[in-house]
Parts: sequence; structure tokens; C-alpha cells
Amino acid sequence: MLAIFHKAFAHPPEELNSPASYKGSKKPKVPEETLRDFLAHHPHNTCSMSFGQASVMAYVRPDHKPFSTHQRLFCGVDDIYCFFLGSLNNLSLLNKQYGLTKGTDEAMLVIEAYKTLRDRGPYPADQVVKDLDGSFAFVVYDSKVGSVFAALGSDGGVKLYWGIAADGSVVISDDLEVIKEGCAKSFAPFPNGCMFHSEGGLMSFEHPMNKLKAMPRVDSEGAMCGAYFKVDKFARVNSIPRVGSQSNWMEWEQH
Repeated sequence: MLAIFHKAFAHPPEELNSPASYKGSKKPKVPEETLRDFLAHHPHNTCSMSFGQASVMAYVRPDHKPFSTHQRLFCGVDDIYCFFLGSLNNLSLLNKQYGLTKGTDEAMLVIEAYKTLRDRGPYPADQVVKDLDGSFAFVVYDSKVGSVFAALGSDGGVKLYWGIAADGSVVISDDLEVIKEGCAKSFAPFPNGCMFHSEGGLMSFEHPMNKLKAMPRVDSEGAMCGAYFKVDKFARVNSIPRVGSQSNWMEWEQH
């Protein structure tokens, strides 16, 4: 899957952007070029959707077996769209918890969880994501409000990558080669056990009381790449995340 979101609302971490991207022969591409590359990499059973200048989402249907061993799902409800990779061990329990039917899949569940958070449900975002038991990654785009919500499970079973395009847009994909081609040196693995919101930024849902620190990455050519983020065990957030209907679940960067 491939998702590209304009910098005007996605606000990716600055540390993802590497100055080395503009010094070598391979430079970052604009989103349209990266989309063409993705469609060329996966010429069969691929579909894409664009939302004006705001975002583009592309998806390889799951019947194209050689691409990935993980379950891949895509759905849209009420102008909210979700990519889901992997599977949840407690899907039946969560469907019951959210009042969903027995046959609801993981992508539909994540959309329902997102809607609950967006409409100021009683739980903090880190707890909602932490309740997802399994190997997973997801990317949610709310086209009504122009927001992005993404997360990657903590067990390392699913890989996800993100980077910065030539125009500053954030690119998220499970296809490492497309990320490398589209973002040059300005990319990194998405950190395990973390979630990202276009307003709230990046945080660990496994360790929500700890800050994240950017770790420099150097490739085999000695060039500086986009930073990888890991939990800083010695740096705590300033306050306990707020809980309740009056809290804004997106403002975790202020904690």
C-alpha cells in the first residue's frame, strides 16, 4: 500500500528530512512520480484514489499473492479511509466492545475506533491502539477534516516505512523500494509500538509517558538518512495524558 499526504496538514517529523537527499544523484520525487512508480511495481490488481492536492492512496488487492504474506485490507466509511496490514488476535472481542457485527474485519474496526476517538470517546488514543493485539499496521485518512492517523504494532511482525517527498509531503508504505525511490535519503522505518497523528505528532503507545528521541541513521554509503525514532527511557512527558470527554486526543505532543 502507498499513502501520500500533503505537508500542509500532515506535519511529519523534521528529523525524517535528510539534507543528503539533495546532494546525491538520486533526489526525492514529487508525489505523482512516486505514485507512478508504485503502480509500475504492482501492475496487477492495483487501484488508487486521489483527494485533490491533499492526498493519494494506492492499494494492491490481496489476491496478488507474491507481494506480501500479510493480510491486506482497504475500506472507506463516511469519508474515512483505512489501510490495514496484518491481523488481530482479539478481533472478535474488539468487535463486541465497539458494538460491531461478528464479521467486521480489522480495517472496519480501526475506522470505528478512530471515529470513537475523533468524537471524543472516553479513552486516550494510546490505550485504544494498545488494545489491538496482533501483528499490524494501519493508516487512516479522514478526508472530511484532512487528518492522518497511523500506527505500527510493537511485535515487528509487519514492516512499515515513511519518508519525505520532494514537495515536503509525507509518504507511508510497506514497499521499501518505492519509499527509497520516492524519498531518496529522507526515509526511515516507521517505529514499532508507535502511532502518528497529523496534529498530535509521533508518540509511543507502548510507553506513552516517555518521550521519543530521533536516532541518526547512516547508510552503507556513509550518507545521513532520515532519523529512526525510539523511546527515551530517561525522558518523561510533562504531565499525565488527559482522559475524558473534555480532552483532545490529538494533543499528545503537549503532554
